[in-house]
Amino acid sequence: MNQNEKTSSNSRRKFISKLAAGTTLLTGLPSFINATTTYPLSRRSTFSANDQINLAIIGAGGMGRADTDTALSVPGVKLVAACDLYDGHLDLAKAKWGKNLFTTRDYREILQRKDIDAVIIATPDHWHKQISVDALNSGKAVYCEKPMVHSIGEGPAVIEAQQKSKKTFQVGSQGMSSLGNEKAKELFEAGAIGQLVYAEGFWARNSPLGAWQYPIPKDASPKTVGWDAYLSNTTKRDFDPLRFFRWRNYRDYGTGVSGDLFVHLFSSLHFIIRSFGPEKVMATGGLRYWKDGREVPDVLLGMFDYPETKQHPAFNLSLRVNFVDGTSGSTYLRLVGSEGAMDVTWDDVYLRKNLVSEPMDAFLMAKQGQAVVSKDRKKMLPPKESHYRVEDGYKGAHFDHFSNFFNAVRAGKMATEDAIFGYRAAAPALLCNDSYFDNKIVRWDPVNMKLV
Repeated sequence: MNQNEKTSSNSRRKFISKLAAGTTLLTGLPSFINATTTYPLSRRSTFSANDQINLAIIGAGGMGRADTDTALSVPGVKLVAACDLYDGHLDLAKAKWGKNLFTTRDYREILQRKDIDAVIIATPDHWHKQISVDALNSGKAVYCEKPMVHSIGEGPAVIEAQQKSKKTFQVGSQGMSSLGNEKAKELFEAGAIGQLVYAEGFWARNSPLGAWQYPIPKDASPKTVGWDAYLSNTTKRDFDPLRFFRWRNYRDYGTGVSGDLFVHLFSSLHFIIRSFGPEKVMATGGLRYWKDGREVPDVLLGMFDYPETKQHPAFNLSLRVNFVDGTSGSTYLRLVGSEGAMDVTWDDVYLRKNLVSEPMDAFLMAKQGQAVVSKDRKKMLPPKESHYRVEDGYKGAHFDHFSNFFNAVRAGKMATEDAIFGYRAAAPALLCNDSYFDNKIVRWDPVNMKLV
């Protein structure tokens, strides 16, 4: 046997031993990602009448209402209050969830109520940090939409507030709790693709609403919108309904395509491979199609260098977003290794083996070690592609993410996507923006979570 054959044989032995020990490797993980349990844990949760969680929504726009609908589909959750700076959203909340629902423009009135256990924060990004800190300090559990913060300097304050309050805090990258991510994590840790060398992801959209061309209500005015409160932590301007209702297009309030979409891909990747994040960030792109006054690009390409850690080898990541592409599907994350690759969505995992790799058949390997096999004899070949997909009736990642959040709230525990995890996912997305706008390479310490 030559040196290359020995290396290949050793690689196969390592894979088989990992595969056989797969459940052992995973037993140290939270039970909702343990290969020996039914996914997810939230499906098996139980509660009594005393376990009801009273919920409030802060930011009752489109995403806030979608979050609330999903949250209320989890047994044992009741909505008691809603906050928004646009009167129309509050009127819609009462029409949707009951005329007796308490509503206010001032989120502090929500936090003062003793009957509220948890809040959903679905405001524009520039309010995530302050409301999260105030909510945690007031003793509320927090589900905060992604990205966790609006700028790189805001993360430590949220982490400190969570650690001091010891309340459950979860960032709303719902793919974290998906069956697709959990299966990909299981396969990666079992060695299914060998040594990770490269990863890539993309997000494509071609609809006006997907490109943040949200409708402007006809009654939008300084009378129906709390404009001064909206701007109280940023640049003061005259009333502009575009900046309020299409806030993602503007840097004072949103974080662009990177903060809106790349952060999902960072969250999934970091979860699957147990990564803290990249150490080098580079970005390019431009405003190619949606020239509507927005301040952020609609095509963005990011490149990231990940250092070697105990959990994974050094590798490269490339991400891209295109807001006019209607031909490439929606989104996926791809992990490429020395022995194969995985395409990961929230509902599917495609595992593909290298075409040049030999079959990993333990019986054939043992036989080869004892006797010479004729070169003319054919071999048993493994499948070149395996497709894992969710079972019919799966309620989806959004439901599972809220179920895991409420389970943690009831148990008084930390969520997997807590403030530290959320900051490590948000940071490279925010630094991608800094690289693009400042036309520079950015270096980051993902362990200590600080700029270099």
